[in-house]
Amino acid sequence: MSDIENPGQLKVHAGGIAWRKQGGGKIIDVDKADIARVTWMKVPRAYQLGVRLKDGLFYKFIGFREQDVSNLTNYIQKNIGLTPEEKQLSVTGHNWGEIDINGNMLTFLVGSKQAFEVSLADVAQTQLQGKTDVYMEFHVDDTTGATEKDSLMDLSFHIPTSNTQFVGDENRPPAQVFLDTIVSLADVGSSEEPFLTFEGIAILTPRGRHSVELHLSFMRLQGLANDFKIQYASIVRLFLLPKSNQPHTFVVITLDPPIRKGQTLYPHIVIQFETEYVIEKNLLLSEELLSTRFKDRLEPSYKGLIHEVFIKTLRGISGAKVTRPGSFRSCQDGYAVKSSLKAEDGLLYPLEKGFFFLPKPPTLILHDEIDFVEFERHGAGGSSVSSHYFDLLVKLKNDQEHLFRNIQRNEYHNLFEFIKAKGMKILNLGGSQTTNGVTAALHDDDDDAVDPHLERIKNAAGDESDEEDEDFVAEKDDGGSPTDDSGEEESDATESGEEKKSSIKDSKKEATGVKAPSAKGKSRDGDEEGSKKRKPKRKKDPNAPKRAMSGFMFFSNAERENLKKGNPGMSFTDVGRALGERWKKMTAEEKDPYESMARADTKRYREAMADYKSGGPSTNVDSGASD
Repeated sequence: MSDIENPGQLKVHAGGIAWRKQGGGKIIDVDKADIARVTWMKVPRAYQLGVRLKDGLFYKFIGFREQDVSNLTNYIQKNIGLTPEEKQLSVTGHNWGEIDINGNMLTFLVGSKQAFEVSLADVAQTQLQGKTDVYMEFHVDDTTGATEKDSLMDLSFHIPTSNTQFVGDENRPPAQVFLDTIVSLADVGSSEEPFLTFEGIAILTPRGRHSVELHLSFMRLQGLANDFKIQYASIVRLFLLPKSNQPHTFVVITLDPPIRKGQTLYPHIVIQFETEYVIEKNLLLSEELLSTRFKDRLEPSYKGLIHEVFIKTLRGISGAKVTRPGSFRSCQDGYAVKSSLKAEDGLLYPLEKGFFFLPKPPTLILHDEIDFVEFERHGAGGSSVSSHYFDLLVKLKNDQEHLFRNIQRNEYHNLFEFIKAKGMKILNLGGSQTTNGVTAALHDDDDDAVDPHLERIKNAAGDESDEEDEDFVAEKDDGGSPTDDSGEEESDATESGEEKKSSIKDSKKEATGVKAPSAKGKSRDGDEEGSKKRKPKRKKDPNAPKRAMSGFMFFSNAERENLKKGNPGMSFTDVGRALGERWKKMTAEEKDPYESMARADTKRYREAMADYKSGGPSTNVDSGASD
């Protein structure tokens, strides 16, 4: 039974009934040949349309007005050939009545009106309590009730010995007769045997090893701690995504509604298969079923790579479409780039219609949901390690943000070209910048070759290495361990970035002064060997005016010590990251005092710079920045 209580659009047409969830996602398409029965029922504040299929599945569509009932009734009669029956709902609250079992649906009637109904396919366990009570426990970790705030956990029926509906005898009371009827229809002890089983499959989300059983009407994941049952109607998409440079392949089953474990919802089931593992499976299905119900969808037997066999059989039984990698290729010719999301390491797959981060937390972002993307320099500015990585911020139209961190720098070009080809807005590039200018800013360390629209990427560059980045080899998957930062102390992210950007802009204007070369970054064997690893710094006139500070720098100087006092032992890198996050969340009113200070300091710098260039006296006012 499926209770469709999410908002959506229902379409009744000559070929059947279709329903699409509002905002995208689940689609229900029922052919009129599969419809067994249609019913109307008056429910609080609306009417409910019930559609029962011949295979026992039952859909409820709620929210119709009174005038819709007659119009739809006439249309259904004319085009589908069925006359909708009218059912009445009992609202007396009485708990004594009769039981009607139709297919796998159990309806409790008070008089001739329906009090409630349940699907026997959702019954996980049932047993006789005493001689007159039958106890039923329902599946709670499947998709049937995942979107509900409350779920039916168990139910108990009292069947007196005088009951005439389930006639028994001295050795077999009516309650036992009723129990046997339930067992024959319910999903107790897998009364419906699976036609295909995959043993010991590694499922990363929700984590654990499970046996995956494919039944005619549902899929079951059986593990030591969890037992999930998934209706095929809940599967909206399948993904087959090989892991870069690793002998494993992801298969993702996207669900709507999701399965639930406790209070956690899982809209994506992430399975990991060994890529080169070959299996041979025979389907335990009759020739009649294969030639009629599953014609051109399933074969009697399969032999091949395990992930291909799994995806083909699941697609055949569920009808869900399969998404594979698209045109994107990484610098190692893989399908994804190594990244981190919410302190978890994983892979970011740029697909034709979206981005998918795996394995944990599995995050699917459709291109249509994206407002803009923004490339950012990874971490804080002073570390040479951070210069080898960048971050990708994805802002959605609903104001939600996803920050994919620690992407290797040599992946930038392919990722940028892919995003640009999809027509997505790249915020920090403006409308006139070309790909070549952006790439030069990431791969050229010359201060004279700077793209001014890459301030977010090029901030805090420090002294970068001229050596090529080493080929990236994805580490063995650890199931989503927390991200391990470089371990080196880095300066506060935006603070150093502002200083670096000012240095880049001003270096062209300032006169070249004479300054002793710094020993920092110099090889022990002399300048010749050191020059291979690091470019010489541009000379700076010690008499030049001190550069202006940004609003964030004033904010950082004011709050850094308070943050350290409240968090003793906090690393320098974490302090910078925390300040950046706080600044990002501040309102314009909260930032205004610091921005005012920045404007005043900018005015001071311009005046001092004008005097400096004209040869006049230099007033080097210390604005609070440290060299």
